Amino acid sequence: MTSLPAPFDPADAACWIAHGRRPDHARTLASVWRDYPDLPFDAPLAARMARSRARVAALRPFNDAIRDEVERERQRANFACIERRIAKGAAEPFDGAILHGRDRHGYDWGACVLYAQGRYAAEEGWPPRDFSAPPGETSPAYAQGFRDGGGCFDDLFEAARRSYAAAARRQNILSAPAARRLSRPLPSNWPLPTDTPRPSRWSKRVLIIGARIASDASAGLRTMLEAEPGHERATIILAVAGCGFHAWGACDAQPAEPADQLRALLAGADVDDLLVMADGDDLAWIDDHAALLPLCRTMERTRHSVIQQRGQLRAWLDRGLGEGEILASGHIRWTKLAQGLSGRLGEFVTRYAGPARPRGHRIVVELADGRPAAGFMTPQGEPLVPETIITNKANLRKTMTIMLRRFAAAIPQHRDMAA
Repeated sequence: MTSLPAPFDPADAACWIAHGRRPDHARTLASVWRDYPDLPFDAPLAARMARSRARVAALRPFNDAIRDEVERERQRANFACIERRIAKGAAEPFDGAILHGRDRHGYDWGACVLYAQGRYAAEEGWPPRDFSAPPGETSPAYAQGFRDGGGCFDDLFEAARRSYAAAARRQNILSAPAARRLSRPLPSNWPLPTDTPRPSRWSKRVLIIGARIASDASAGLRTMLEAEPGHERATIILAVAGCGFHAWGACDAQPAEPADQLRALLAGADVDDLLVMADGDDLAWIDDHAALLPLCRTMERTRHSVIQQRGQLRAWLDRGLGEGEILASGHIRWTKLAQGLSGRLGEFVTRYAGPARPRGHRIVVELADGRPAAGFMTPQGEPLVPETIITNKANLRKTMTIMLRRFAAAIPQHRDMAA
């Protein structure tokens, strides 16, 4: 027979240690439980509740100290990550300003981020806009960063002056010997993928994936790609720092110089949309070969955490067009109402209309005044139906996006001509 586990005694520090608590924490918890033990079950209810409240009050400083310790560790890890990125030469534009805010002004992590945002806005020639504060106001850290970056809140013409200075700095950077061969920003400086650029056909899209990201999330990336009809027409390249470039899914790279490998993979490609999904050494490797990349309409790069990069990749994938398909571009304004998700693009609104019978979920497209978006057709003359039913709610946002972009690119039917 198996013996029953020993009962848990909260007044015994060894029990807390056995359940994963640190010895100092275990001693504190056990001491509080010894001072405020549970009363017998037959004690008056009011007395038992008073004893529980007293124990909670006695534990409050202990719990507050743990919360403060966790926050200090989080900030220490965040700053250490920035320091490692700078040491490896893979720093983002904000990174140096974040450490400057800590070292010079003694800010914590949140204030350092606001400081870096204000400084970056000033150095890029932008007007001040602190999204953490009400419109027209700025937090002290953001305002300090804006001033340290050369911004001035009282000069009406200082934004034009800073914009001119930022343009001159960018020109000087491009004129430097290391970048003299390039006529475009390096991939590490490309913007984030969004839903604003015009959709492009898969046959005109290029995706370059760093080997580290590919190895960390190979199955997830493959699943996301294979869920997109027409993705096989795109050019997908794997970049391996120090080794070369080869087609996604290929076993080995061709025996050639890395530059020749990249030229061969891009030979004859008519590129409209280029995305780089890499970081660290892989991104630096792609930067070194940036002169071989095609100059095209949309050039973007994912960045930040793995979850954020997956969301950015999703935005890029959603802009893919199949052959013969026409979708409108522009940023979709999403709203999460009590009735469900809705999105707006131009004069059209798509929304979740609730469950369908006997099964599924309804999606409808309406005009801005609430009328059904009836009487529209594709440029090829195919009528568009302003309602559809999906079986998997996980595809809700993707289906709504496609419907909204189809209607925004549609033309009205001329009923009198058809008659």
